[in-house]
Formats: sequence, C-alpha cells, structure tokens
Amino acid sequence: MQFRRAGPSDAASVASLHALSWRRHYRGAYSDEFLDGDVETDRLVVWTGRLEAPDEGRATILAEDDGALVGFVHVVFGDDPEWGTLIDNLHVVPSAKRTGIGRRLMAQAAGHVVRRDRTMGLYLWVLEQNEDAQAFYGACGGRCVERALTEPPGGVPGRLRGSPAKLRYVWADPSTLLG
Repeated sequence: MQFRRAGPSDAASVASLHALSWRRHYRGAYSDEFLDGDVETDRLVVWTGRLEAPDEGRATILAEDDGALVGFVHVVFGDDPEWGTLIDNLHVVPSAKRTGIGRRLMAQAAGHVVRRDRTMGLYLWVLEQNEDAQAFYGACGGRCVERALTEPPGGVPGRLRGSPAKLRYVWADPSTLLG
C-alpha cells in the first residue's frame, strides 16, 4: 500500500470513487436522479478544481495498491475555529472495506494535522443514515457532538431527497489516530 498527495492528473479517478461511494451510501438522502445522472460529472468538476493548483490549506491523500486507487481522504486545515481541521471526504473502494485502509487514511490525515499544529482538533460530518460510517468513526475514537441538516451538493436543493441530517464527529486530539 502506497500513500501520496493527489495531483491534477488524479481528478478523474478520485471523482469516480467519490461518485461510486455516494451512489452506494447516500441513496435516500440524495435524489436518485442526481445519483443516477449528474453525480460523476459534478464530482469531476469539484475534484478538477480542488486538484488543479496546489493549496497549502488543503490536502488530498490517496491510498494506492499496485498503482490502483483504493481510497482517499481530503482535509481542509483550520476549517473551523472551534473544531479545527475538516475531513471533508474519506472514501474507500467497496472491495477494500474492512481491510484497514480507512484507518490508515485517518492516520494520514491526523499526521498532516499534527505536523501543522499539535493543538488543532479534527472533525467531519457524516450522513445520519450512514450507520456503518458512524460505527467506523466511533471505533476510531470519534465523538458525535452535533446534528444538523445536510446542505445540498453544489447548492442545488433538488439534489436532496427530503431534509437529511448529518452528524459531526470530533477528535480533540488527532494524535490518537496515529497509533
């Protein structure tokens, strides 16, 4: 397993995995029309924009097995004055779930945070319906501290189905994820 920072040439593979993950885990919260149609194009636009130019305030770390993308994590450093750095995305290919890649990606994210500022916390949002992810974050030591309504992807209300909720998980000390 190799870990490396993503670059512009990785946008398509990252977008594809992101879309696959949303299709598998966000059905019921996001509209079927969006998930079955525009999601991959939408994610490609997002990831092309994120990866086209280096940004010291963000990092996207890829996990690769024999050169194939098996997961990624994207962090936004110092995103929130109270909670710290945001894990904006963490996705693993379905065939690699429960193999430790998710934990290793969490450790990669935490390592980047700790090297930048040992006093900064780490947090993420997870859809309330995604119980498997909640169990994973809890097993990684995350603490659920807040519930809020989910914003629609790309700010387009029609991409949501109803009013899905999200939960904030926090790690006050990201170094706990390094072990």
